Amino acid sequence: MYKVANPSEYLVITGIGIDDIKLAKKAWILPGQSFIIFDMSPVNYTFEVQAMSSEKLPFMLPAVFTIGPRIDDIHSLRKYAKLISRHDKLSSHVKELVQGIIEGETRVLAASMTMEEVFKGTKEFKQEVFEKVQLELNQFGLLIYNANVKQLVDVPGHEYFSYLGQKTQMEAANQARVDVAEARKKGEIGSKMREGETLQYAAKIDAETKIYGTKREGEGRMAEIKVKAEVKVYENVREAEVAEANAELAKKKAGWAKEAQVAEVEAAKAVALRDAELQTEVERMNALTRTEKLKAEFLSKASVEYETKVQEANWELYNKQKASEAIRFQREKEAEAKKALAEAEFYARQQVADGEFYAKKKEAEGLMALGQAQGAYLRHLLDAVGGNYAAMRDFMMINSGMFQEIAKINAEAMRGLQPKISIWTNGGGEGGDGGANGAMKEVAGVYKMLPPLFKTVHEQTGMSPPAWMGTLENSHSSN
Repeated sequence: MYKVANPSEYLVITGIGIDDIKLAKKAWILPGQSFIIFDMSPVNYTFEVQAMSSEKLPFMLPAVFTIGPRIDDIHSLRKYAKLISRHDKLSSHVKELVQGIIEGETRVLAASMTMEEVFKGTKEFKQEVFEKVQLELNQFGLLIYNANVKQLVDVPGHEYFSYLGQKTQMEAANQARVDVAEARKKGEIGSKMREGETLQYAAKIDAETKIYGTKREGEGRMAEIKVKAEVKVYENVREAEVAEANAELAKKKAGWAKEAQVAEVEAAKAVALRDAELQTEVERMNALTRTEKLKAEFLSKASVEYETKVQEANWELYNKQKASEAIRFQREKEAEAKKALAEAEFYARQQVADGEFYAKKKEAEGLMALGQAQGAYLRHLLDAVGGNYAAMRDFMMINSGMFQEIAKINAEAMRGLQPKISIWTNGGGEGGDGGANGAMKEVAGVYKMLPPLFKTVHEQTGMSPPAWMGTLENSHSSN
């Protein structure tokens, strides 16, 4: 089947033999292939976008966008064919898609601008919205052919633009009242000025007429007087010219005499002035010569003193530097000697410490080896006596001579005590009676035991019992 699309349409073919999709104006549709035809004509979308400025002021932005597929880019046409072509361009799906993009970008842009910036910069605002919306539409292969942003409209309950219009109207009305008052003032002032100018002009004409008549009269009289005056003037001029010539001659004679006297005086004064100038120049040169001489003397003297002091200072500095270098060298050598001595002492102490450490280490190793050997010996001995710890202990005590040492220590302790043994009898051997007699015998036995006890204490310590308890015999016989 052979299909041909209209001038404003495209064929979208897919199926057998086509990997993705194929766009064409005309093509054979083979079995196993399907196709659709989509219109590329742009469509007008009218919206009223509700947005809010950065001052939290809501407003309505009516806008009309003319949007359609990008026909000059095959990649964009492929996007449009895949994503949009199955839907009618006037369907709610496409309209909601476009409206969502436009509203989102418009609200984001409006939130970053003040109401005044949005209102005054409508052109820039429109361009910003156009560019941002176009970036989003690129992913669907769509192109904005035209965008028309209408005047901003107030949201019900927020009459910002209404108040702004009322403000403008009031300002225009007030300005009109001011202009009317100003025009009325100028009209009244102009009317009065015109009336005054008319009266002034009429009076001026009357005055000029009177002046002209008087002038004509005066001109006639003046002509007559002028002729007489000219005659008289001519005569006077002639007389004046004669007098002036005489006066000029006398004036010139006086001037010549004055110039001669002034020249003589100026010559005399010039000679005196030149003489004074030369004298002053001579004195100045003499003073300058004396000053230069004194300067040379003081300068030479100061130079000599300066050179002398500089040499002395250099010599003292040299001596001090050499002395300080000698002291520094001596201290460096002393420090080096002390350092060498300290290093030698440290080395000697380190060697001694190493020797002691080695000796202690060897001693510890010997004790450790001895302990290990004794431990092995004790384990062997314990095994030999069948695990009898008491037998092993007695053997160790006998083997080490501990019993002999104990007997010797006890004998040394008893030596010098010289004990005295006293034997007392209290008539014992009688048969015991029962009842009260048996108890009394026990008490009597206790009392019979006291005398030998006191005597033994007296013999051992020298202490005697109290007098109320009795006295001891001096003899050592036994009862």
